[in-house]
Amino acid sequence: MNKELLWEKFLNEIQKRVNSMVYAAWFSKTSLLDLKDKKALILVPHQIYKKHLSDSYLDLITNVLNDIVGDIDDVEFILEEELKNQVEEQAKPIEETIAKVTSPKFHHESNLKPEYTFDTFIVGESNEEAHYAALKVAESPGLIYNPLFIYGNSGLGKTHLMHAIGNYIVEHSDKKVLYVTSEQFISDFSGIARREPSGDDNYSYAEFFKDKYRNIDVLIIDDIQFLAGTNKTQQEFFHTFEDLRNDKKQIIISSDRSPNDLKLLEDRLRTRFSWGITVDIFPPDLKLRINILRKKIEGARIDKDIPDEVLEYIASHMASDVRQLEGAINRLLACSAMMGGADITLSFAADALKDSINKGTSEKNNISKIQKIVADYFQISVDDIKSKKRSSSIAFPRQIAMFLSRELLNESFQRIALEFGGKDHTTVMHACKKIKNDTFNNKNIRDTIEKIKQNIT
Repeated sequence: MNKELLWEKFLNEIQKRVNSMVYAAWFSKTSLLDLKDKKALILVPHQIYKKHLSDSYLDLITNVLNDIVGDIDDVEFILEEELKNQVEEQAKPIEETIAKVTSPKFHHESNLKPEYTFDTFIVGESNEEAHYAALKVAESPGLIYNPLFIYGNSGLGKTHLMHAIGNYIVEHSDKKVLYVTSEQFISDFSGIARREPSGDDNYSYAEFFKDKYRNIDVLIIDDIQFLAGTNKTQQEFFHTFEDLRNDKKQIIISSDRSPNDLKLLEDRLRTRFSWGITVDIFPPDLKLRINILRKKIEGARIDKDIPDEVLEYIASHMASDVRQLEGAINRLLACSAMMGGADITLSFAADALKDSINKGTSEKNNISKIQKIVADYFQISVDDIKSKKRSSSIAFPRQIAMFLSRELLNESFQRIALEFGGKDHTTVMHACKKIKNDTFNNKNIRDTIEKIKQNIT
Protein backbone atom coordinates (compact mmCIF):
# COMPACT_ATOMS: atom_id res chain seq x y z
CA MET A 1 0.00 0.00 0.00
CA ASN A 2 1.50 3.37 -0.99
CA LYS A 3 1.72 6.27 1.44
CA GLU A 4 -1.22 8.21 -0.01
CA LEU A 5 -3.64 5.29 0.16
CA LEU A 6 -2.41 4.31 3.61
CA TRP A 7 -2.93 7.83 4.95
CA GLU A 8 -6.34 8.10 3.32
CA LYS A 9 -7.34 4.91 5.10
CA PHE A 10 -5.87 6.25 8.34
CA LEU A 11 -7.82 9.52 8.10
CA ASN A 12 -11.05 7.68 7.30
CA GLU A 13 -10.61 5.64 10.46
CA ILE A 14 -9.76 8.72 12.55
CA GLN A 15 -12.99 10.39 11.38
CA LYS A 16 -14.91 7.51 12.92
CA ARG A 17 -13.25 7.96 16.30
CA VAL A 18 -13.26 11.73 16.84
CA ASN A 19 -15.87 14.40 16.26
CA SER A 20 -15.83 16.42 13.05
CA MET A 21 -14.47 19.55 14.71
CA VAL A 22 -11.46 17.71 16.18
CA TYR A 23 -10.79 16.07 12.83
CA ALA A 24 -10.95 19.36 10.92
CA ALA A 25 -8.80 21.18 13.46
CA TRP A 26 -6.02 18.65 14.02
CA PHE A 27 -5.98 15.87 11.43
CA SER A 28 -7.20 17.20 8.09
CA LYS A 29 -3.95 19.04 7.30
CA THR A 30 -1.61 16.17 8.16
CA SER A 31 0.09 13.74 5.78
CA LEU A 32 2.36 10.72 6.02
CA LEU A 33 5.98 11.58 5.27
CA ASP A 34 7.56 8.19 5.77
CA LEU A 35 7.04 4.80 7.38
CA LYS A 36 10.12 2.73 8.15
CA ASP A 37 11.86 0.89 10.98
CA LYS A 38 8.58 0.64 12.92
CA LYS A 39 8.38 4.44 12.97
CA ALA A 40 5.84 6.76 11.33
CA LEU A 41 6.87 10.28 10.34
CA ILE A 42 3.83 12.55 10.10
CA LEU A 43 3.98 15.96 8.45
CA VAL A 44 2.13 18.80 10.28
CA PRO A 45 1.84 22.49 9.32
CA HIS A 46 2.62 24.28 12.60
CA GLN A 47 4.24 23.77 15.99
CA ILE A 48 0.88 23.87 17.77
CA TYR A 49 -0.24 20.80 15.77
CA LYS A 50 2.94 19.00 16.74
CA LYS A 51 2.41 19.64 20.44
CA HIS A 52 -1.34 19.04 20.60
CA LEU A 53 -1.31 15.82 18.57
CA SER A 54 1.56 14.53 20.68
CA ASP A 55 -0.07 15.48 23.99
CA SER A 56 -3.66 14.48 23.27
CA TYR A 57 -3.86 11.98 20.40
CA LEU A 58 -0.57 10.04 20.28
CA ASP A 59 -2.09 6.81 21.61
CA LEU A 60 -5.03 7.05 19.20
CA ILE A 61 -2.74 7.66 16.21
CA THR A 62 -0.44 4.78 17.16
CA ASN A 63 -3.35 2.38 17.68
CA VAL A 64 -4.99 3.24 14.35
CA LEU A 65 -1.69 2.87 12.47
CA ASN A 66 -1.11 -0.49 14.13
CA ASP A 67 -4.59 -1.58 13.09
CA ILE A 68 -3.77 -0.71 9.48
CA VAL A 69 -0.11 -1.70 9.00
CA GLY A 70 0.87 -3.30 12.31
CA ASP A 71 4.13 -3.15 14.27
CA ILE A 72 4.41 0.64 14.81
CA ASP A 73 6.49 1.47 17.89
CA ASP A 74 7.03 5.18 17.45
CA VAL A 75 5.33 8.22 15.91
CA GLU A 76 7.16 11.46 15.19
CA PHE A 77 5.64 14.74 14.03
CA ILE A 78 7.67 16.83 11.58
CA LEU A 79 7.03 20.49 10.82
CA GLU A 80 6.82 21.52 7.18
CA GLU A 81 9.38 24.24 7.83
CA GLU A 82 11.81 21.65 9.19
CA LEU A 83 11.91 20.06 5.76
CA LYS A 84 12.70 23.22 3.84
CA ASN A 85 16.05 23.47 2.17
CA GLN A 86 18.29 25.73 4.22
CA VAL A 87 20.54 26.61 1.29
CA GLU A 88 18.29 29.40 0.04
CA GLU A 89 18.26 31.03 3.47
CA GLN A 90 22.05 30.94 3.66
CA ALA A 91 22.34 32.49 0.21
CA LYS A 92 20.31 35.57 1.12
CA PRO A 93 22.17 38.87 1.44
CA ILE A 94 23.60 39.40 4.88
CA GLU A 95 21.60 42.64 5.22
CA GLU A 96 18.32 40.78 4.75
CA THR A 97 19.28 38.15 7.27
CA ILE A 98 20.28 40.76 9.84
CA ALA A 99 17.04 42.66 9.28
CA LYS A 100 15.00 39.52 9.76
CA VAL A 101 16.76 38.62 12.99
CA THR A 102 16.73 42.09 14.52
CA SER A 103 13.35 43.41 13.40
CA PRO A 104 10.96 43.16 16.37
CA LYS A 105 7.84 41.08 15.85
CA PHE A 106 6.23 41.91 19.17
CA HIS A 107 5.33 45.58 19.49
CA HIS A 108 4.56 47.01 22.88
CA GLU A 109 1.60 48.90 21.45
CA SER A 110 -0.05 45.58 20.69
CA ASN A 111 -0.73 45.19 24.44
CA LEU A 112 -0.44 41.41 24.07
CA LYS A 113 0.59 39.20 26.97
CA PRO A 114 3.23 36.81 25.61
CA GLU A 115 2.44 34.11 28.17
CA TYR A 116 -1.07 33.69 26.71
CA THR A 117 -0.57 31.32 23.77
CA PHE A 118 -2.35 28.36 22.21
CA ASP A 119 0.26 26.09 23.81
CA THR A 120 -0.73 27.25 27.30
CA PHE A 121 -4.48 27.09 26.61
CA ILE A 122 -5.99 23.82 27.88
CA VAL A 123 -8.61 22.44 25.50
CA GLY A 124 -11.66 20.44 26.59
CA GLU A 125 -15.24 19.88 25.47
CA SER A 126 -16.41 23.13 27.05
CA ASN A 127 -14.09 25.35 24.99
CA GLU A 128 -13.28 23.15 21.99
CA GLU A 129 -15.45 25.07 19.53
CA ALA A 130 -14.04 28.45 20.61
CA HIS A 131 -10.49 27.11 20.41
CA TYR A 132 -11.07 25.73 16.91
CA ALA A 133 -12.51 29.03 15.67
CA ALA A 134 -9.67 30.99 17.30
CA LEU A 135 -7.04 28.82 15.64
CA LYS A 136 -8.65 29.26 12.23
CA VAL A 137 -8.73 33.03 12.67
CA ALA A 138 -5.09 33.04 13.77
CA GLU A 139 -4.07 31.08 10.68
CA SER A 140 -6.08 33.24 8.25
CA PRO A 141 -6.83 36.65 9.82
CA GLY A 142 -9.41 38.67 7.92
CA LEU A 143 -10.28 35.79 5.61
CA ILE A 144 -12.44 33.56 7.80
CA TYR A 145 -14.81 34.15 10.72
CA ASN A 146 -14.76 37.95 10.67
CA PRO A 147 -15.69 39.13 13.18
CA LEU A 148 -14.98 36.40 15.72
CA PHE A 149 -17.25 36.92 18.73
CA ILE A 150 -16.40 34.92 21.87
CA TYR A 151 -18.72 35.01 24.85
CA GLY A 152 -19.04 33.33 28.22
CA ASN A 153 -18.83 34.03 31.94
CA SER A 154 -15.81 35.69 33.50
CA GLY A 155 -12.79 33.51 34.19
CA LEU A 156 -13.32 30.87 31.49
CA GLY A 157 -10.43 31.79 29.19
CA LYS A 158 -11.85 34.30 26.71
CA THR A 159 -9.03 36.79 27.24
CA HIS A 160 -6.39 34.05 27.09
CA LEU A 161 -7.76 32.86 23.77
CA MET A 162 -7.83 36.37 22.31
CA HIS A 163 -4.22 37.03 23.29
CA ALA A 164 -3.27 33.62 21.86
CA ILE A 165 -4.71 34.65 18.49
CA GLY A 166 -2.82 37.93 18.58
CA ASN A 167 0.47 36.33 19.60
CA TYR A 168 0.16 33.69 16.90
CA ILE A 169 -0.47 36.31 14.21
CA VAL A 170 2.45 38.46 15.38
CA GLU A 171 4.76 35.44 15.42
CA HIS A 172 3.78 34.18 11.98
CA SER A 173 3.31 37.43 10.05
CA ASP A 174 4.14 41.12 9.91
CA LYS A 175 0.56 42.15 10.63
CA LYS A 176 -0.09 44.86 13.20
CA VAL A 177 -2.22 43.67 16.11
CA LEU A 178 -3.92 45.77 18.78
CA TYR A 179 -5.54 44.41 21.96
CA VAL A 180 -7.62 46.77 24.10
CA THR A 181 -10.44 46.56 26.59
CA SER A 182 -13.64 48.43 25.86
CA GLU A 183 -12.79 50.73 28.76
CA GLN A 184 -9.55 51.70 27.00
CA PHE A 185 -11.43 52.37 23.77
CA ILE A 186 -13.89 54.59 25.67
CA SER A 187 -11.03 56.42 27.38
CA ASP A 188 -9.17 57.00 24.11
CA PHE A 189 -12.29 58.30 22.39
CA SER A 190 -13.18 60.54 25.33
CA GLY A 191 -9.73 62.10 25.01
CA ILE A 192 -10.83 63.78 21.79
CA ALA A 193 -13.82 65.43 23.48
CA ARG A 194 -11.72 66.64 26.41
CA ARG A 195 -9.56 68.78 24.11
CA GLU A 196 -10.46 72.14 22.64
CA PRO A 197 -12.42 71.38 19.43
CA SER A 198 -10.67 74.07 17.38
CA GLY A 199 -7.16 73.60 18.71
CA ASP A 200 -4.27 71.94 16.92
CA ASP A 201 -3.87 69.58 19.86
CA ASN A 202 -7.39 68.23 19.37
CA TYR A 203 -6.71 67.66 15.66
CA SER A 204 -3.49 65.83 16.46
CA TYR A 205 -5.21 63.62 19.04
CA ALA A 206 -8.04 62.78 16.65
CA GLU A 207 -5.48 61.70 14.08
CA PHE A 208 -3.68 59.68 16.73
CA PHE A 209 -6.95 57.92 17.64
CA LYS A 210 -7.75 57.00 14.04
CA ASP A 211 -4.19 55.85 13.41
CA LYS A 212 -4.26 53.67 16.54
CA TYR A 213 -7.55 51.96 15.79
CA ARG A 214 -7.79 51.92 12.00
CA ASN A 215 -4.22 51.68 10.77
CA ILE A 216 -3.95 48.10 12.02
CA ASP A 217 -4.56 44.61 10.68
CA VAL A 218 -6.19 43.00 13.72
CA LEU A 219 -8.34 44.67 16.38
CA ILE A 220 -8.99 42.65 19.53
CA ILE A 221 -11.43 44.27 21.95
CA ASP A 222 -12.33 42.70 25.29
CA ASP A 223 -15.59 43.01 27.27
CA ILE A 224 -17.59 44.82 24.61
CA GLN A 225 -20.63 44.86 26.94
CA PHE A 226 -19.14 47.89 28.71
CA LEU A 227 -19.85 50.05 25.66
CA ALA A 228 -23.48 50.01 26.81
CA GLY A 229 -24.80 53.51 27.52
CA THR A 230 -22.00 55.30 25.64
CA ASN A 231 -23.87 56.42 22.54
CA LYS A 232 -21.14 58.52 20.93
CA THR A 233 -18.50 55.88 21.64
CA GLN A 234 -20.75 53.23 20.11
CA GLN A 235 -21.06 55.35 16.99
CA GLU A 236 -17.28 55.68 16.75
CA PHE A 237 -16.82 51.95 17.27
CA PHE A 238 -19.38 51.29 14.55
CA HIS A 239 -17.37 53.39 12.05
CA THR A 240 -14.12 51.75 13.19
CA PHE A 241 -15.71 48.32 12.74
CA GLU A 242 -16.97 49.21 9.25
CA ASP A 243 -13.60 50.57 8.09
CA LEU A 244 -11.65 47.58 9.33
CA ARG A 245 -14.02 44.94 8.00
CA ASN A 246 -14.36 46.65 4.61
CA ASP A 247 -10.56 46.53 4.36
CA LYS A 248 -10.64 42.81 5.28
CA LYS A 249 -8.95 43.48 8.62
CA GLN A 250 -9.69 40.97 11.38
CA ILE A 251 -11.93 41.94 14.31
CA ILE A 252 -12.11 39.82 17.47
CA ILE A 253 -14.60 40.66 20.22
CA SER A 254 -15.42 39.19 23.61
CA SER A 255 -18.38 39.63 25.92
CA ASP A 256 -19.99 38.04 28.94
CA ARG A 257 -23.13 37.40 26.89
CA SER A 258 -24.22 36.69 23.32
CA PRO A 259 -24.78 39.53 20.79
CA ASN A 260 -28.55 39.07 21.03
CA ASP A 261 -28.40 39.65 24.79
CA LEU A 262 -26.49 42.94 24.53
CA LYS A 263 -29.74 44.91 24.62
CA LEU A 264 -28.12 48.24 25.52
CA LEU A 265 -25.95 48.28 22.41
CA GLU A 266 -27.15 49.66 19.10
CA ASP A 267 -29.01 47.17 16.91
CA ARG A 268 -26.64 47.77 14.01
CA LEU A 269 -23.68 46.78 16.21
CA ARG A 270 -25.36 43.63 17.54
CA THR A 271 -26.28 42.63 13.98
CA ARG A 272 -22.69 43.06 12.77
CA PHE A 273 -21.30 41.08 15.70
CA SER A 274 -23.11 38.05 14.29
CA TRP A 275 -21.83 38.45 10.72
CA GLY A 276 -18.82 36.20 11.23
CA ILE A 277 -19.04 33.47 13.85
CA THR A 278 -20.26 33.52 17.45
CA VAL A 279 -18.83 30.93 19.86
CA ASP A 280 -19.58 30.25 23.50
CA ILE A 281 -17.14 29.11 26.19
CA PHE A 282 -18.81 27.02 28.88
CA PRO A 283 -17.60 26.37 32.42
CA PRO A 284 -14.99 23.57 32.32
CA ASP A 285 -16.02 20.03 33.18
CA LEU A 286 -14.24 18.06 35.91
CA LYS A 287 -11.66 16.50 33.59
CA LEU A 288 -10.72 19.85 32.09
CA ARG A 289 -10.49 21.48 35.53
CA ILE A 290 -8.04 18.80 36.66
CA ASN A 291 -5.98 19.29 33.49
CA ILE A 292 -5.91 23.05 34.10
CA LEU A 293 -4.61 22.49 37.62
CA ARG A 294 -1.91 20.15 36.35
CA LYS A 295 -0.88 22.66 33.70
CA LYS A 296 -0.70 25.38 36.36
CA ILE A 297 1.60 23.23 38.47
CA GLU A 298 3.74 22.31 35.47
CA GLY A 299 4.04 25.92 34.29
CA ALA A 300 4.98 27.17 37.75
CA ARG A 301 7.65 24.46 38.07
CA ILE A 302 6.46 23.61 41.55
CA ASP A 303 8.69 21.20 43.45
CA LYS A 304 6.05 20.34 46.03
CA ASP A 305 4.13 17.13 45.26
CA ILE A 306 0.38 17.64 45.02
CA PRO A 307 -1.50 14.28 45.00
CA ASP A 308 -4.18 13.58 42.40
CA GLU A 309 -6.84 13.33 45.12
CA VAL A 310 -6.10 16.93 46.12
CA LEU A 311 -6.44 18.11 42.52
CA GLU A 312 -9.72 16.23 42.20
CA TYR A 313 -10.94 17.78 45.45
CA ILE A 314 -10.19 21.32 44.21
CA ALA A 315 -11.65 20.64 40.76
CA SER A 316 -14.83 19.17 42.24
CA HIS A 317 -15.49 22.19 44.43
CA MET A 318 -14.50 25.00 42.08
CA ALA A 319 -16.46 24.52 38.91
CA SER A 320 -17.10 27.88 37.37
CA ASP A 321 -13.91 29.94 37.21
CA VAL A 322 -10.42 29.07 35.97
CA ARG A 323 -8.97 31.88 38.09
CA GLN A 324 -10.39 30.19 41.20
CA LEU A 325 -8.52 27.02 40.31
CA GLU A 326 -5.23 28.87 39.92
CA GLY A 327 -5.85 30.80 43.13
CA ALA A 328 -6.47 27.57 45.04
CA ILE A 329 -3.08 26.18 44.03
CA ASN A 330 -1.36 29.43 45.02
CA ARG A 331 -3.09 29.38 48.41
CA LEU A 332 -2.12 25.77 49.07
CA LEU A 333 1.53 26.51 48.31
CA ALA A 334 1.49 29.62 50.49
CA CYS A 335 -0.05 27.73 53.42
CA SER A 336 2.46 24.93 53.01
CA ALA A 337 5.36 27.41 53.02
CA MET A 338 4.03 29.17 56.14
CA MET A 339 3.93 25.80 57.90
CA GLY A 340 7.53 24.99 57.14
CA GLY A 341 6.95 23.07 53.92
CA ALA A 342 4.15 20.85 55.21
CA ASP A 343 2.97 18.06 52.91
CA ILE A 344 -0.12 18.91 50.89
CA THR A 345 -2.54 16.12 51.76
CA LEU A 346 -6.29 15.99 51.20
CA SER A 347 -7.03 17.01 54.79
CA PHE A 348 -4.45 19.81 54.55
CA ALA A 349 -6.11 21.10 51.36
CA ALA A 350 -9.61 20.91 52.86
CA ASP A 351 -8.50 22.97 55.85
CA ALA A 352 -6.46 25.49 53.82
CA LEU A 353 -9.25 26.11 51.33
CA LYS A 354 -12.28 25.91 53.62
CA ASP A 355 -12.95 29.65 53.38
CA SER A 356 -12.66 29.88 49.61
CA ILE A 357 -14.21 26.62 48.45
CA ASN A 358 -17.48 27.21 46.61
CA LYS A 359 -19.57 24.40 48.02
CA GLY A 360 -22.50 25.34 45.84
CA THR A 361 -20.74 24.10 42.74
CA SER A 362 -19.79 20.63 43.96
CA GLU A 363 -22.38 17.89 44.19
CA LYS A 364 -25.18 20.02 45.61
CA ASN A 365 -27.14 20.81 42.51
CA ASN A 366 -25.46 20.04 39.19
CA ILE A 367 -26.27 18.26 35.95
CA SER A 368 -24.60 15.01 37.06
CA LYS A 369 -26.74 14.90 40.17
CA ILE A 370 -29.92 15.50 38.16
CA GLN A 371 -28.96 12.73 35.73
CA LYS A 372 -28.41 10.28 38.59
CA ILE A 373 -31.64 11.12 40.42
CA VAL A 374 -33.71 10.87 37.22
CA ALA A 375 -32.00 7.60 36.28
CA ASP A 376 -32.70 6.13 39.75
CA TYR A 377 -36.33 7.25 39.60
CA PHE A 378 -36.93 5.46 36.29
CA GLN A 379 -34.66 2.53 37.21
CA ILE A 380 -32.24 2.98 34.33
CA SER A 381 -28.53 3.88 34.30
CA VAL A 382 -26.88 7.26 33.82
CA ASP A 383 -25.10 5.74 30.81
CA ASP A 384 -28.53 5.05 29.31
CA ILE A 385 -29.50 8.70 29.76
CA LYS A 386 -26.31 9.83 28.02
CA SER A 387 -26.59 7.24 25.25
CA LYS A 388 -28.14 7.50 21.80
CA LYS A 389 -30.83 4.94 22.60
CA ARG A 390 -34.25 6.11 21.43
CA SER A 391 -36.66 3.71 23.13
CA SER A 392 -39.40 5.53 25.02
CA SER A 393 -38.26 4.01 28.33
CA ILE A 394 -34.98 5.91 27.97
CA ALA A 395 -35.82 8.88 25.73
CA PHE A 396 -38.53 10.15 28.09
CA PRO A 397 -36.34 10.17 31.25
CA ARG A 398 -33.56 11.77 29.20
CA GLN A 399 -35.90 14.58 28.15
CA ILE A 400 -36.97 15.10 31.77
CA ALA A 401 -33.33 15.29 32.91
CA MET A 402 -32.58 17.85 30.18
CA PHE A 403 -35.65 19.88 31.13
CA LEU A 404 -34.71 19.94 34.83
CA SER A 405 -31.10 20.86 34.03
CA ARG A 406 -32.41 23.86 32.15
CA GLU A 407 -35.10 24.86 34.65
CA LEU A 408 -33.23 24.32 37.93
CA LEU A 409 -29.68 25.24 36.90
CA ASN A 410 -30.39 27.72 34.09
CA GLU A 411 -27.66 25.99 32.06
CA SER A 412 -27.28 26.84 28.38
CA PHE A 413 -28.67 24.41 25.81
CA GLN A 414 -25.14 23.87 24.49
CA ARG A 415 -23.75 22.97 27.91
CA ILE A 416 -26.59 20.56 28.63
CA ALA A 417 -26.03 18.95 25.23
CA LEU A 418 -22.38 18.34 26.08
CA GLU A 419 -23.27 16.71 29.40
CA PHE A 420 -25.74 14.37 27.67
CA GLY A 421 -23.21 12.67 25.41
CA GLY A 422 -22.37 15.54 23.06
CA LYS A 423 -25.78 15.80 21.46
CA ASP A 424 -26.84 18.76 19.31
CA HIS A 425 -28.22 21.68 21.33
CA THR A 426 -31.40 21.64 19.24
CA THR A 427 -32.16 18.22 20.74
CA VAL A 428 -32.10 19.81 24.19
CA MET A 429 -34.31 22.67 23.02
CA HIS A 430 -36.86 20.20 21.67
CA ALA A 431 -36.78 18.14 24.89
CA CYS A 432 -37.30 21.19 27.11
CA LYS A 433 -40.19 22.44 24.98
CA LYS A 434 -41.83 19.01 24.91
CA ILE A 435 -41.62 18.39 28.66
CA LYS A 436 -42.83 21.91 29.41
CA ASN A 437 -45.92 21.30 27.24
CA ASP A 438 -46.43 17.85 28.77
CA THR A 439 -46.38 19.21 32.33
CA PHE A 440 -49.00 21.76 31.35
CA ASN A 441 -51.32 19.24 29.70
CA ASN A 442 -50.72 16.02 31.66
CA LYS A 443 -51.21 15.85 35.44
CA ASN A 444 -49.36 12.54 35.80
CA ILE A 445 -46.25 13.95 34.16
CA ARG A 446 -46.57 17.12 36.23
CA ASP A 447 -46.67 15.04 39.42
CA THR A 448 -43.66 13.01 38.27
CA ILE A 449 -41.65 16.16 37.69
CA GLU A 450 -42.54 17.48 41.15
CA LYS A 451 -41.50 14.20 42.85
CA ILE A 452 -38.13 14.27 41.08
CA LYS A 453 -37.63 17.93 41.99
CA GLN A 454 -38.15 17.09 45.66
CA ASN A 455 -35.37 14.49 45.44
CA ILE A 456 -33.03 17.04 43.80
CA THR A 457 -33.63 19.96 46.12
